[in-house]
Amino acid sequence: MNNSFKVVVDGSLDYKITTEDISKIDALKTSPNSYHILKENKSFTAQVLDKDFYQKKYTISINNSSYDVVISDSLDLLINDMGFALSSSKDIDSIAAPMPGLILDVHVRIGQAVNEDDPLLILEAMKMENVITSPRDGIIKSISIKKGDAVDKNKLLIEFE
Repeated sequence: MNNSFKVVVDGSLDYKITTEDISKIDALKTSPNSYHILKENKSFTAQVLDKDFYQKKYTISINNSSYDVVISDSLDLLINDMGFALSSSKDIDSIAAPMPGLILDVHVRIGQAVNEDDPLLILEAMKMENVITSPRDGIIKSISIKKGDAVDKNKLLIEFE
């Protein structure tokens, strides 16, 4: 399987790389955070200076030049395409079903205050349970679904005040 990744360097340079590209890298780990890399007969010294594994953000040094790198895998890109990316989620006033599925559980009620990342509901789709979380702090204005409902893609699920 040949997965692809989007790599953004210093917020402006975008690259698409695949697992095949990664397997072709001639790299030797020289310490816990350092690597010696050969690419096209050129030698590079790479060091991971800082990492935020959960946000997939890294600061690396290549031959003593520092770069900020953000790596997105296929799931990150899908979440972004569905409109659930953090950068756009702060202005969301409603949540729609990202895909067709079955509502397994609703964890909130109308008038309830929720915090960002609180679980709102569980949507079963493609034999997987997907926990839909709150994209921001807010108060639940309306809930358009109940446990056991089948929903189509883009069906309104929850609105915020």
